[in-house]
Amino acid sequence: MTSHPVELVIFDCDGVLVDSERLYCRVDREVFAELGAEFTEAELVEHFVGSPREIWTALVEERRGRPLEPGWQEPYRIRYETVLDAELTAVEGITEVLDALAVPYCLASNGSHGEIGRNLTRTGLLDRFEGRVFSARDVARGKPAPDLFLHAAATMGVPPERCAVVEDSPYGVRAARAAGMRAYGYTGGLTPAHRLEGPGTVVFTEMRELTGLLGG
Repeated sequence: MTSHPVELVIFDCDGVLVDSERLYCRVDREVFAELGAEFTEAELVEHFVGSPREIWTALVEERRGRPLEPGWQEPYRIRYETVLDAELTAVEGITEVLDALAVPYCLASNGSHGEIGRNLTRTGLLDRFEGRVFSARDVARGKPAPDLFLHAAATMGVPPERCAVVEDSPYGVRAARAAGMRAYGYTGGLTPAHRLEGPGTVVFTEMRELTGLLGG
């Protein structure tokens, strides 16, 4: 199989650009417990990190034994926002990676445009991705389906086989493989390496390693 040079790097947001997954999991555990759905930290990492909304909603409803009421999340939004405002930082080493990239890059996340924009603003990264942010709300299916990555690549004008995807969740890595793109699985956050390993995937621990890996 011919290895094409990378012409576009597609970054996930949470856990790859911004160190938010730890904060989300902490608040998720509190909120879901109040809703009658107890989860361990390990369960949250395994099932919730990077998962599309319909998957984690179904898990919460199954655990609590009844459906979530419409608008259930509204009273809890301020709790997430307060924690993110106070504690969210960029992933260590990501600004150096972005500065060193010799090819275009963009962002593709299962989060909404509003969530992505607020987290990029909090960490000083918004200007770096202006006009190159893609949300699962833009396509029919979010990750682990390939739709979002294929949409980002088409919009940026780069064939899938010349794209590299940087992800920290099994859902994202599966989406990259399904899209025919190279996957780089970042294990410096919450997800253990064995859950990201697989065909067409390079697993790495320090974000600063990425520049050399992409050039390899």
